[in-house]
Amino acid sequence: MFGLVATIGVVAQPAAAHGQLAVSVPAKDSTVGAPMEKLELYFTEKPAYNAYFAVVSPSGRRLDGQWSHGEPKRLDEPVRELFLINGTWEPKLFETGFPAMVPVGYWPEQGVYTVKYVSRASDGELVKGEVRFSYDGKIGKAPAGWKAPDSEPDPALLVEPSAVPSPGVQPGAETQASQGPQLVQPTSLFSQPAPVAAEESSGSDGGFVVWLIPAVLVGGVLILLVSTARRPANKIR
Repeated sequence: MFGLVATIGVVAQPAAAHGQLAVSVPAKDSTVGAPMEKLELYFTEKPAYNAYFAVVSPSGRRLDGQWSHGEPKRLDEPVRELFLINGTWEPKLFETGFPAMVPVGYWPEQGVYTVKYVSRASDGELVKGEVRFSYDGKIGKAPAGWKAPDSEPDPALLVEPSAVPSPGVQPGAETQASQGPQLVQPTSLFSQPAPVAAEESSGSDGGFVVWLIPAVLVGGVLILLVSTARRPANKIR
């Protein structure tokens, strides 16, 4: 169906990875004899919206333009992928290829070109690889205003789904909980002493003085009354 298509996955060799590259135009390890405006990479499912593609010349120059999704097409040979269902690996055949169209700015030299790709399958698995092919066609110059891209893969593509915190769980919360209660430090250099400490201090010293004064006064009154009662009465002459 495709003139320069290589089937990456075949029925005889099942692959566990999902969303894998099925075929490419030009084919892997093939030879291209004339400039191509775009390269086509067909996957077993639609590439992620933030998928990354790069076309690199033999000397390391980036030549790719902004990629886009293309029209799905039927594969010449179905691709087999394995899915774990109830503890058993079950095969599934994919007969449709979902393309990523990658424009090529120009062809500056002959030699081995490399197409690199990074994406994420719908089940979260990383889809990453490259396709190499040779070019021996006509050499061209960069078009007017051409600027080589310097983009890198979206960091979100490289983060494993298991590393993303669960909804509602703050990072580090589990670690803090496992460490037990934390000591709360004063939030200001001018924090006043705790009120409990002040009450304990006044109760140990000031309370004794408060009770001592009435006791002395009562004792003095009693002594005065006793001495008065014992004094002999004056005789009347």
